[in-house]
Amino acid sequence: MGLFKQLQITDAPGIDWEMTPEYTFGTFESWGGKERVRSKDERIYYFFIDAWDDPPKLCLMERGIKHARVVAEILAPDEMVRQCVSEQGKVAFFERTHPINKELKDWLIANVIESEDDSLVVPLEVDKVPDVEPTGLPGRDAAAEPAARVWLPDGFKELSEEDVAAAVFQYNFPDQERNPGGAFPNTFVDNGDELTVSDRVTGLMWQRAGTDIMSYRSLKREVERLNKERFAGFDDWRIPSLEEALSLLEGDKQANDQYLHRCFSGNQPFIFVNAPRKKGGYWFVDYKQGRAFWASGTIPGGFGRLCRTDEEIREK
Repeated sequence: MGLFKQLQITDAPGIDWEMTPEYTFGTFESWGGKERVRSKDERIYYFFIDAWDDPPKLCLMERGIKHARVVAEILAPDEMVRQCVSEQGKVAFFERTHPINKELKDWLIANVIESEDDSLVVPLEVDKVPDVEPTGLPGRDAAAEPAARVWLPDGFKELSEEDVAAAVFQYNFPDQERNPGGAFPNTFVDNGDELTVSDRVTGLMWQRAGTDIMSYRSLKREVERLNKERFAGFDDWRIPSLEEALSLLEGDKQANDQYLHRCFSGNQPFIFVNAPRKKGGYWFVDYKQGRAFWASGTIPGGFGRLCRTDEEIREK
């Protein structure tokens, strides 16, 4: 198939025309959906609409267990792509990845799959984001001006859209959708282990990196594993609350192209929070877009960045 040759992908099984963003949860994670893929090396390829930005784009996804990579953008007619998004109805307001319709499938077969013209396929380079770099932060024992302390809610809590908006305004988080002019003044310190930083304002210790993409259920098992192994010397790591995760938002995009301090890895662009959505779905904090959002499982899982209460920092 010319498409995969152009993308320099060998041993590709072809396009899975039945796969959709929604089905990926059941196929590659822990429950439901289509027949599960059992080999970590197995890859499937499917087309989908990426509507995170305007205009929406037609893309080719490479998917595997704990693996998701957009390998190409397809230059389909704009009106055809927009029509596909509009057919999603109200779902398009909340979800940002959509399955293709029959019209796009027929167009792809005629103009990409069975065509020798490769001008409509734009391969996407893989930007390798360094996991973590030197923080440039003061150490945890460095003298510091007294900071106003803000103890944020923690633990599991079911939240509605109204609850999320209220939290954003209560703490003035710079959520780019709800409160773009907000500001939350973190004071981060380097804990000297290359693994964690702490915030003098919230009294929280954070992983600088985090987990790969996975389901919420898998993330909870990962928390158990890290606590059993005493990651960074502690056994009380947890999935952050919505407020805790929002406290990391920066008001402007940083050098890592995210609304996130450079001391954190950019390899976790959106993370799970310990808050399901009332009426169904999960809440996430998206550092690429700078906002909280919810999804019903139609995105391919989520990343994790864990936190814990740093009692020593809180007492200083």
